[in-house]
Order: sequence, then structure tokens, then C-alpha cells
Amino acid sequence: MKSEDNIRKANGRDDDNFIMLPTVDFCFKGLMNNPKVRKGFIAALLKKDPESIRETVLLPTVLSQEYQDDKLGILDVRVLMEDKTQIDMEMQVAYFDYWDARVLFYLSKIFADQLKKGEPYESLKKCIHISILDFIHFEKDTKCCRTICFCDEKTGKKYTDLMEIQILELKKLPPDIKSGDDLIKWMKFFGGKSRKEFAAMAKTDSYIEEAYKELEKLSADERAKLEYEARERAIRDYNSQMSSALRRGEQKGMERGLKRGMEQGLERGLQQGIQQGIQQGIQQGIQQGIQQGEHVALKHVIENMIKKGKSREEIAELLDLDLNEIAALTEE
Repeated sequence: MKSEDNIRKANGRDDDNFIMLPTVDFCFKGLMNNPKVRKGFIAALLKKDPESIRETVLLPTVLSQEYQDDKLGILDVRVLMEDKTQIDMEMQVAYFDYWDARVLFYLSKIFADQLKKGEPYESLKKCIHISILDFIHFEKDTKCCRTICFCDEKTGKKYTDLMEIQILELKKLPPDIKSGDDLIKWMKFFGGKSRKEFAAMAKTDSYIEEAYKELEKLSADERAKLEYEARERAIRDYNSQMSSALRRGEQKGMERGLKRGMEQGLERGLQQGIQQGIQQGIQQGIQQGIQQGEHVALKHVIENMIKKGKSREEIAELLDLDLNEIAALTEE
């Protein structure tokens, strides 16, 4: 087995500046393994004094996968509170289809799995799902954190507090925010991108200071770094595959849309051409009919005038025609 020094040399990293980012779920889970960090963050979520939270127990979780060929899976953190409330937390860096449905599915599963065979429904305790998103999900507002629960649609009155979803959108945090809200402080910490940022935030809160210490400890652990980088690559590859699939889908959609548009355009053009041709034909036919009618009527007038003894010269003068026109009409 290689020593840590050999691994460090093999990877050729500048370890003096390296620090893990909490938006990588492996790092987030590592932070939540620290009881003090866990207590501080949960207190901010529940809007409680950290000292009022006596005990938080990590429940075992597995790297669950969405489907058989999924190579990424979900790395979540599940916590059991002293009052038996369960809190499931996950860090997400990119949106994917049916995200909302999946959140509801996992929250419902955690809630339902509490009951063992024969146990009464009154044994069910509150379950909370926390989604920390490093992307914008709700695009129509600027709220960076929200709580979702069952409510009466008309009155807005809460139906039950047994199931709850909290969504934190890190990308909606303004860069110059100076709020004293504990949850906002934690969101700023999770969204940090440099050692300097983490160090500055550590000065604002003793629990965040503990999180920064744990972050430094994780970042200095060579084997943890290897796992972190492997997870980071897996997330990057997954997002790249999703982006590539989206681009291919968009391209195919554009091609199909263009083809269909051209077909529809040609069909409409032909239809319009036929309709215009019919209309023009009708108009031309009417015009020709009028002209032919006038021609026949004029011929009859000339013939009647000749029968009454009028000369061609007199007829020409009366009808304002030349002799050639008179001759042509009488010879038909």
C-alpha cells in the first residue's frame, strides 16, 4: 500500500492551497459527521438555540441510485433527533428531471418506514427533508430559503406538521448580504469557494468556526481527498453527460421542428397558391365575360344600325369607333 507521502507526490497537488468545497456532497457529509457542526446547522434550520438541542444521532444511509445504470447515486445525511424527529439532508449541485417528485418520494418513504408491523399510526413522528441546492430551482422569485408543508389550499392553514420540506438555494444569496440570520450564515459557508471566505465566516459564529476546523481537517486527510476528488469527478462527469444529452435533445428537437415547419409551410403555401389561383381565375373569368358581353352587344347595335340604313362612316362617328373596328365586328 502506498504511503500518504507517495500518494501526495503521485497526484502532484499543491496541498497548501487545497480546501474541499461543501457543495460536493462527500464534503458536506463529512462536515455533518461532526456532532457540533451538525447541532449548529440543525439549530439554524429549526430556528432554535443550539444549546437546546441535546442529541443528534446519525442514521446509516447508503449511496442510493436512481436506476440500475446510474453511476452517481445520492449521498445524503440522515439524523435522528431526541424527540424522534428525522431529518434527511442532501446537497445538490445540478437540477435533473423529476427532482420535485423524487424529493416527495424519499420524504414519504422515510415517513412510512418508521412504522413496524402492528404499530399504531400515533407512533409516526415528524420527518423533514432538507435540499441544499447549488443552482436556482424557483426562477420566479428571489427567496433563497423556503419551507413547504401540507396546507389548506384556500385558507393557507397548515394541515399537519408531520412532513416538511426545506429548500435552500445557494445561488440566490446576494454577494454582499449581511444578515444576522443563522441559516443565512450557514448557507454562505456552504457556498464558499476559497479558504479566505471560509476563514472570514468562521469568525462570525462558534459553530461555523467548528465547521471550518473540520473542513481543514478533511482537506488535510490524503485519503479523504482522494475520495473527494473521485466524487467531484463523478459529479462533473454526470453533469457533463446530462448537458450533452440535453444539447443532443435540443438539436434533434430543432431539426424535427425545422423539418415539420418546412413541411407545414410548403403545405400552406400550396394551399394558398391554389386558393389564390382559383380566385384569380374567377376574377379573370368574370372580366372576360364582361368584355365578351360588351363585344356581343356592340356587334348587335352596329348590325341594327346598318339594317336601318346607316353607313359605316356614320356608325363610326356615332359610336366613336374607327372603320377598321366596324369592319371587324361586322365580319365576325
